Amino acid sequence: MTKLYSLSYKESRTFLFATLFIVGNVALPQLCHLMPHGGLIWLPIYFFTLIGAYKYGWRVGLLTAVASPLVNHLLFGMPAAGVLLPILIKSTLLALAASVVASRFNKVTLPLMALVVLAYQVVGSLIESAMTHSLSIGFQDFTIGLPGMALQVVGGYLFIKYVLHK
Repeated sequence: MTKLYSLSYKESRTFLFATLFIVGNVALPQLCHLMPHGGLIWLPIYFFTLIGAYKYGWRVGLLTAVASPLVNHLLFGMPAAGVLLPILIKSTLLALAASVVASRFNKVTLPLMALVVLAYQVVGSLIESAMTHSLSIGFQDFTIGLPGMALQVVGGYLFIKYVLHK
């Protein structure tokens, strides 16, 4: 059985795990950006936020969700300034959704991972649509980013279940 945690800000492990997931969220986008539109297709900035929040709770998730896009932007200019706020919002929603689902159900399954990804994407896309006054911009992850959402569901499940199973 996979053990799920809810670490506090008083524990050094919270910051250690968040740092590791931030590094993952910096490295994975760099790999994905080697292919044209790789960031838009694979949505790599969210991958380790999902894992961190689901496995270690909302504090690790929130630290990862906020720091990852900011560090990527400062180091590489990606995400671009114009999309930084929507990505921060979606990252935060993902961290919250993942931690709520994990604490509510206390297990990791593919349907639960799909629920988390669908929840943050729908709410985040509605917010981005309102911010940009464009449904097509707000919901572009549901057209071009479907491989990335599938990677989050399946890859996130496998990573939590078999890599971080203890």
